[in-house]
Amino acid sequence: DNQKIAMATETKPNAKYQPVDWFTNAYAISSNAERQREASDQVRQEARFLRNETDNKTKWDQKDNNTRLADRVDVIRKWKEILEQTLGDLDAEISKLSESKEQTEEALERKNLPTDTVNECLTVRDGRRSIDNVEDEIEQQLRKEQEVIAKAKRNLQQKVDEQFEQLCVLQEARQQILADLQNKNIALGIDIDQYNLNEQSPNISYKPNPTRVPKGSTTPQQWEDFSRYNVDRAKAEIASSGRLREAAHRTIHDTDNDLESQRQASDYALRKRLHEQEQAKDELEWQKQQTEDEIAELERDIRALEEAIKAKIPPAKLAETRLENRTTRPGVELCRDAVQYGLTDEVQQIKASKDALYDKLKQARHNLDGLQKQLDRINADLAEKTNSIMLDRRTADVRNRLATKPITQTDGNMLKTGITRERSKVLA
Repeated sequence: DNQKIAMATETKPNAKYQPVDWFTNAYAISSNAERQREASDQVRQEARFLRNETDNKTKWDQKDNNTRLADRVDVIRKWKEILEQTLGDLDAEISKLSESKEQTEEALERKNLPTDTVNECLTVRDGRRSIDNVEDEIEQQLRKEQEVIAKAKRNLQQKVDEQFEQLCVLQEARQQILADLQNKNIALGIDIDQYNLNEQSPNISYKPNPTRVPKGSTTPQQWEDFSRYNVDRAKAEIASSGRLREAAHRTIHDTDNDLESQRQASDYALRKRLHEQEQAKDELEWQKQQTEDEIAELERDIRALEEAIKAKIPPAKLAETRLENRTTRPGVELCRDAVQYGLTDEVQQIKASKDALYDKLKQARHNLDGLQKQLDRINADLAEKTNSIMLDRRTADVRNRLATKPITQTDGNMLKTGITRERSKVLA
């Protein structure tokens, strides 16, 4: 028995713990368990909060992007409608301009008959012999009719060429609008498809590097500016085409009126010429008075500009003096405060104002010189017109004597077909 007790004693550890150690260990285990549970509870609460927050964030982000997609679709549809309307306007304008071009070409073709007629008249009158074979007013008017017809053909041909070029420009603008519209349709289809995608769609998957910026990407402003430029350019070309059609219509109308006016001229050519000279003289006298009045007004304005420039000197000196004096502020007081910026702006503004006034003064003096030269030309031309009227009246007295001469039927018919053009009241 003693041997068994000795063997048992040898196999057991020698260390013994005190009761307080036992209670301390138990308390530590309990405290650690509570702290661990509290930490676990905190993690669980944070995990639930994070889960809810990320779920809400994901749903709101998806909703926001659905809204953005819907808005983008609306914007694309708006521009698509604008481009479609512009394309329709371009097609309508191309049709109108093509029709106008055909009308201008027809008007140009109609000038062949007056040309043949005038040439025949001149050929017939070349048969005059002896003293009757003179370069009289009728022949001059026929020569003038040739010039009017040639000018009309040039103007009409110019309008035909301009219309052809404008048609090419319209077609180019149409192609640009059409290409833009096709791209809009493709983009619209893509964005509508993206809007219709949802989490249950079968064709969604992870993509490699989805957040990359594709090469050639543009900003929304560039995107809008591109379409706006195309639309504005198309509208500008449509407006230009409209003006060209109006100009072509006026050219057709004006050339027809010019030829009709020439055709209706008769044996009153000399009296009409005197009337034209009187009108030209009245116009020159009116222009002279208006020019003199304008010169007086311009001279007053030049003086006012000079005074305005002088008036800028005191404010400039004041502002510059203030700036210079403030440079003497000591140490940290040399602050670029609001006063510094304000005075600097004031100096620059006064300088800009003076420069603008100097430029306008230079322009006014240049215009004054032009008006003086124009007045000299008017006075010279007025003297020439006065002399021409005197000579034409003397010619009329001589012609009164010639009117008593017998006239053959052929000469009468030739006189009736004499052509003149009544000039407008205001001479260009």
